[in-house]
Amino acid sequence: MSRPLSDPPRYTVEDYMGWNDERRYELIDGEVWLMAPAPVLAHQGIAISIGAQLYNQLNDKDRLGFHCPCRVFVAPVDVVLGPSTVVQPDVVLVCDPARLANGRYVDGPPELVIEVLSPATARRDRLVKRDLYERVGVAHYGIADPEAATLECYRLDAGRYGKPDVYGPGDTCSLPYCGGLALDMTAVFGPPPEPRPGPAI
Repeated sequence: MSRPLSDPPRYTVEDYMGWNDERRYELIDGEVWLMAPAPVLAHQGIAISIGAQLYNQLNDKDRLGFHCPCRVFVAPVDVVLGPSTVVQPDVVLVCDPARLANGRYVDGPPELVIEVLSPATARRDRLVKRDLYERVGVAHYGIADPEAATLECYRLDAGRYGKPDVYGPGDTCSLPYCGGLALDMTAVFGPPPEPRPGPAI
């Protein structure tokens, strides 16, 4: 995302839903943020890999007769988190069907939100959005860093995010939904780097 519009007026979700130009925005506590240009391919690949893993696991459980209400979405999808806040995370997992009943947007905090960092969004994802998701009660918040090849996963505990668990290639991030879901970090970021040979003795 770029910087906020200078001296911005405050807007509501109702205002946001009435905008119909071709640009994409987010609205956080009434402040409008213009979304950055289309992300680079690595960013898209990470978001699609995470979304596909969750989608396939949910479908597998349905085929085995395990009813699971969770649904996964990838950007762009509107997530309304208050009367003056609408965001478009990269990946969203929603397990409460009531939050999808309107058919247009996610109405309330999802179980899982994942943002994929880019130079234009990194500071905002790590600070402003982290604080927002903590405040509204998003149980799991993941920050995927393409450069570091890591997923930092914050888990809500007594209303607060503690220190994140960090996963990289070779690791699996487990999520406690629908009897257990898992994200294979090698599938997301590629294989771990080959160890360098030590000095000859």
